[in-house]
Amino acid sequence: MTKITFIDSFGEARAVDGEDGATVMEIAIRNAIPEISAECGGGCACATCHVYVDEAWVEKTGKASDQEEDMLDFAYKVQPNSRLCCQIKVTPELDGLIVSTPDRQG
Repeated sequence: MTKITFIDSFGEARAVDGEDGATVMEIAIRNAIPEISAECGGGCACATCHVYVDEAWVEKTGKASDQEEDMLDFAYKVQPNSRLCCQIKVTPELDGLIVSTPDRQG
């Protein structure tokens, strides 16, 4: 299992175990993480799973695809470390990943 910490817009941290091969969004939904609604179910067709990847993890999570970049245009308060968590695959290398959520989605 890979440990992922979600920090909400109020600063509350929730550490959960994630299954390798799943997406960070799937882990968030399975664990009822607030502020991630994932309206499209992980199809990279909305921006309701927008997260900020902790700076220490930006390189390890990789770059956003062109499709993801297009969807991020619809996200709220996009920053250089913004990602759609439906596009981040959980791997053992991401053990300890920290992401935070904006105070609203889309």
